Amino acid sequence: MNASPGTPDIDYIDHTVLITTDLAAASTRFEALGFTLSPTSPHMLAERPGGPPLPTCTANRCAYFGHSYIELLGVVDPTAPDPWGVHQLRATYPGLLMTLGSRDVQATADRLHAAGLASTGVRALEREVSTPEGPRTVRADSVRIDAEHTPEGALQATQHHTPEYVHQPRFLTHPNGATGLHSVLMVVPDGDVDSHEERYARMLDADVWIDGAKRVVPLRHGRVEIVPQSALHELLPGHTPAAVPLLAAHTIAVSDLVVARKLTESNAITTYTTPDGFYVAAEDACGVPLAFTQG
Repeated sequence: MNASPGTPDIDYIDHTVLITTDLAAASTRFEALGFTLSPTSPHMLAERPGGPPLPTCTANRCAYFGHSYIELLGVVDPTAPDPWGVHQLRATYPGLLMTLGSRDVQATADRLHAAGLASTGVRALEREVSTPEGPRTVRADSVRIDAEHTPEGALQATQHHTPEYVHQPRFLTHPNGATGLHSVLMVVPDGDVDSHEERYARMLDADVWIDGAKRVVPLRHGRVEIVPQSALHELLPGHTPAAVPLLAAHTIAVSDLVVARKLTESNAITTYTTPDGFYVAAEDACGVPLAFTQG
């Protein structure tokens, strides 16, 4: 789908990313949190659309929700090529990585360059997945925003060409009742809220709302929330981020908060009350707090 005139090319949060060197352990933990995960899927990457796909050092398992997902990105072969710089990303960013959904990734790349937000060129990603009809290839094109402009965490935009192989119906039902990514929370120094708000408004070509202590960039699916560090205790009581600015937490919408919380606690995972639901601490959610809210 190409963006129409006047329509933002970026209009949803496609997925959040947690990098791990132990994909099996991360998968076990997210299953205990009540997520249904897809099978392990190795990554292939081409330097340009239509180019030859090459093996990389990573594979993933994902919790899919129909229009968004959480990706557990595992470094499964440290000696294999690392064209996306995953080793460096893991060393640089202690929080989340975030992928935004684009209607037209070439238009996104052109707009980011024109706005002075340098990026990579468009790159093609492939990975083989199993389907009830047999193996199929997931194809997507992505552009990454230059790290100079994203001190809080790595950002990229992706256009999916085979969404039917990503969000397969058999993976969309979760014991915890998860229905989608509600939001990503960015924590920034108190005096820098305005500058981060303006930057995200430019990157996403979107308006910004004020919601209490938060500045909110709403999208068709999901929202980016920007909060000053001094107000974080109101949203995630007891959590201290590793650094700021940081993509410090993500929130999942669920159909029934009581059911999701009981399931989490039944698996010996501690939960903490928030104004909109509850959250699981970073050490119990693969390094980044995971919050739950009513869908």
